[in-house]
Amino acid sequence: MKIIIHRALVCDPQSSFNGKKCDISIRDGVIESVKIAGKSAPAKTAQTKLIDAKGACIAPGFVDLRANVGEPGYEFKETLISAANAAAAGGFTSIASLPDTKPVTQTKGDIRFIIQQSQKLPVQILPLGAISLNTSGKELNELFDMHQSGAVGFTDANQPIMDAGLFLRALQYVKIFDGCLFVHAQDINIAMQNGVSEGKVSTYMGMKGIPHFAEELMVSRDIEIAKYVNAPIHFSHISTKGSVDLIKKAKKTGLQVTCDVAVANLIWTDEQLASYDVNFKLSPPLRTKTDQTALWNGLMDGTIDCIVSDHRPEDLEHKQVEFEYAATGMIQLQTLYTLLNMHAPKEYTLSHMINHLCVHPRKILKQASVSIASGCNAELTLFDPLREWEYNASTNLSLSQNSPLLNQTLKGKVIATFNKNHFYTH
Repeated sequence: MKIIIHRALVCDPQSSFNGKKCDISIRDGVIESVKIAGKSAPAKTAQTKLIDAKGACIAPGFVDLRANVGEPGYEFKETLISAANAAAAGGFTSIASLPDTKPVTQTKGDIRFIIQQSQKLPVQILPLGAISLNTSGKELNELFDMHQSGAVGFTDANQPIMDAGLFLRALQYVKIFDGCLFVHAQDINIAMQNGVSEGKVSTYMGMKGIPHFAEELMVSRDIEIAKYVNAPIHFSHISTKGSVDLIKKAKKTGLQVTCDVAVANLIWTDEQLASYDVNFKLSPPLRTKTDQTALWNGLMDGTIDCIVSDHRPEDLEHKQVEFEYAATGMIQLQTLYTLLNMHAPKEYTLSHMINHLCVHPRKILKQASVSIASGCNAELTLFDPLREWEYNASTNLSLSQNSPLLNQTLKGKVIATFNKNHFYTH
């Protein structure tokens, strides 16, 4: 059957139709044609499904570089199905899954399991394999086997690799087959594991905070190792102005360095922690207003390549306890776009957002480019920046509830995604 999306505002800096209201025809999962929309809808036939977008925005499907999907082992927090449903409702057509499952995703069989299980889901789940055995940072896994089985990259999730020699060998290893390491930069010998940044707020809370340089020392070290090996490296969820400055300098010298920022670090600062709300206990922690401004500037000047959900579901037993003992993390797959729509500075345009959620993530993961043009695969997200919706227990599609946004009216709604030759309404 042919599908025609009528009167959709194209938001795709790669497309010649960017910024124009168009009719988009799709057949067998491929964009057949893109035309400027007329005043009247195209003729509807028995073999045509007509969807009136009513001027809503349409973009290439969003891609998330960093999400914890729970399964296998933590199905009480999240399953592949629930993660996929939440992701699709948030506008994603692909998400990269972190390996800190139980067992850890670290063999070719583990990689194949995730790929096979996700085939019938509304999003592609792209597995990241663990760099070290059980993410312990002590022994390298068989990275090439995982790569051949479909792993899109390698990371130890929220465990930093403290052993510089092991990190060097891992970079040398993945360089052979053009792989990439996704790094969580934090020196655990300096950082307190309490989810609070060092500063005025941590002093007010009576807690030892995580210094900025705990992250920046590791960013600096890993840049030097990547320079020595002449290999690409990706820094995950950077959070400080110092990290932005280090990565900007590395890019200017021609090093193969990319990075992303978690949406939470763009929207909130450590001031939120003064209320001891455990939903804001994150890794890396929320930082200062100065850091937040530097992160937004880094996105707009090209230093930071992507925005990630850093989706980390947690059950009540591990989250709703005293702040000191609460697990870190927040669910964000379903609300990332909405938060950007509500809180991004006016200088941050839709074109910026599409680059950070669609274009750059696919390049980093070495996935095929997607654009709104004839002959391209139809991986599309339809969203309305003006539509309001209630985020509550019934509309939250994650199995977990660790979000400070629950029971609020939000502005900016994903209406539908088109992926795998199916149209999913949300």
